[in-house]
Amino acid sequence: MPDIEKIEPIETYDAQKITVLKGLEAVRKRPAMYIGDVSARGLHHLVYEVVDNAVDEAMAGFCTEIEVNLHPDDSAEVWDNGRGIPIDKHKTEKVSALQVVMTMLHAGGKFDKQSYKVSGGLHGVGVSVVNALSLWCWAEVCREEKLYRQSYQCGHADGPVQETGKCRQRGTRVRFFPDPEIFKETRFSFDTVSNRLRELAFLNSGLKITARDLRAEEAREREFQYKGGLSEFVAYLDETRIALHQSPIIITGEKEGVVVDIAMEYNDSYQENIFTYVNNIYTLEGGTHLSGFKAALTRTLNYWALKNNIFKTDKFTLSGEDTREGLTAVLSIKVPEPQFEGQTKTRLGNSEVKGIVESIVNDGLTEYLEEHPGYARRILDKCTSSARAREAARKAKDLVRRKGALESGSLPGKLADCSINDPEHCELFIVEGDSAGGSAKQGRDRRFQAILPLRGKILNVEKARPDKILSNEEIRTLIQAIGTGIGGDEPLEGSDGEADPTAGENGNFNLTKLRYGKIIIMTDADVDGAHIRTLLLTFFFRHMKQLVETGHIFIAQPPLYRITKSKSDHYAYDEKEMNEVLKRIGGMQGAHMQRYKGLGEMNPDQLWTTTMDPERRTVLRVELEDAATADKMFETLMGDHVDKRRAFIEENARYVRNLDI
Repeated sequence: MPDIEKIEPIETYDAQKITVLKGLEAVRKRPAMYIGDVSARGLHHLVYEVVDNAVDEAMAGFCTEIEVNLHPDDSAEVWDNGRGIPIDKHKTEKVSALQVVMTMLHAGGKFDKQSYKVSGGLHGVGVSVVNALSLWCWAEVCREEKLYRQSYQCGHADGPVQETGKCRQRGTRVRFFPDPEIFKETRFSFDTVSNRLRELAFLNSGLKITARDLRAEEAREREFQYKGGLSEFVAYLDETRIALHQSPIIITGEKEGVVVDIAMEYNDSYQENIFTYVNNIYTLEGGTHLSGFKAALTRTLNYWALKNNIFKTDKFTLSGEDTREGLTAVLSIKVPEPQFEGQTKTRLGNSEVKGIVESIVNDGLTEYLEEHPGYARRILDKCTSSARAREAARKAKDLVRRKGALESGSLPGKLADCSINDPEHCELFIVEGDSAGGSAKQGRDRRFQAILPLRGKILNVEKARPDKILSNEEIRTLIQAIGTGIGGDEPLEGSDGEADPTAGENGNFNLTKLRYGKIIIMTDADVDGAHIRTLLLTFFFRHMKQLVETGHIFIAQPPLYRITKSKSDHYAYDEKEMNEVLKRIGGMQGAHMQRYKGLGEMNPDQLWTTTMDPERRTVLRVELEDAATADKMFETLMGDHVDKRRAFIEENARYVRNLDI
């Protein structure tokens, strides 16, 4: 028992200590709870929230055009020609409905299921959160040829809604400027915004979306409108691949109020690319709709193949991986009452959706195969070829599976491992060559930092099948060191058919076996280093995608310049920082400058100080903001089509900095 007399008095904890945040105060206090974070991703989420409201109007049949403008003052503006937010007085709040929508959480027309049968903004927090996180914002509404306007500061209305004039075209216009006190960066990326708008135009056939960047001397404008919808989406994704059939397979249907739209195409690649959406929301982690699609695809192709004697033996069957090799598919469903896992909405949980999607895909795909027997046989030939390669890959995979996950714990000889084994605190540096590897091994903190030197450039996995990939020594070493294995996430036997995202079948990818919480690519700051980095990123994106999705992949930022003056070293990571250093130390007089061409030029202390010390280094986390755009980019840069790659280089060459010649 402790000595009661020596216990310090506890500060009074009573009802007065309970804080109640009213209105939008909670949003400004904890913005990450509502938009994910306050970095570039959260910043762009503000635009998406306003655009999603406009798209909901389009899904309801009242909007045909949306415009997004990025202004020179770094504000963003979204306009749509929908019905316009109501401006009459709300019966309980006693203020204009516009003010209610713009300043109150969980307020909107999406809860009664009459104004909107389906919508993306399920929580009713979208535009009010945007308003709360903006230094200033205003909204204009055109209804019945009258124009109304209300302005706000940090989420609070400056005054009541005012009628400001006449107008001809109905709709809503919202313009806002993100609060610099909340966001680290307030400048929107036109390319990032455009990619999301293109995606929405594909998902909403016929909807016209225009993006404008008004910040430069020459304004940029992109217009997106696709009458073919998902079919054009798949054609866009497969632009650099060769299709096995004349046009994408289209499957549509509706059951129990759930609308299912699918476009799919088999191509000459070895990659599986399936993108799923619910009410226009990209479901990164899939869910029951994806499970239904995969189950129906495998079952239908196997049934048709057996029925038409494609297989030489009745005992042969295709696995799910076999039926999805070289498949690009977009699955978009509309659900009146979707059940997502959390505000991030990355995984659908409605159990009834699996059976609905499975039934519609089974009927639609069977009909296509019966009507196109030539294409059907070509698709089945692709799948059976995949099955043969899968068997070869399975044998190779057995050789590289980390024994520690199954048996005794053998690791590659070239790996200099760390002493602790808690993945949350461990880091793996992947470096090029023995020279850089030697400096990194001497300069590291051996307690939590491991070093894996690679010899030369690894195989370009974009052009190779799994069995060839697993025969590459450098890739086998990499897989063995990381510990997760690679491959798909087929359902375990006896499960409900839904794949566990952290554990695959027969030694496939298993996130729980990850040995290092941070995997840091540390290559030279030259062309070869950039190429090696791209090859590694291609490998991670194609075969360990979950590591990217869960934020485990990083890129080290070694300095380009070392400036020595008066026995003091100063490091600069680009030319701009170099000029700032020179200005700070009084110029080059009496100074010596070194431009690093490789990590091997640094001694261990310099490498630790500039690139490896967690207290002083800069590392970039690799994030997957737009999976469809990332897939197309990797295929363009690393695939077989030289013309597409040349066009990309010619278009973007003017943006290159620090090119090593």
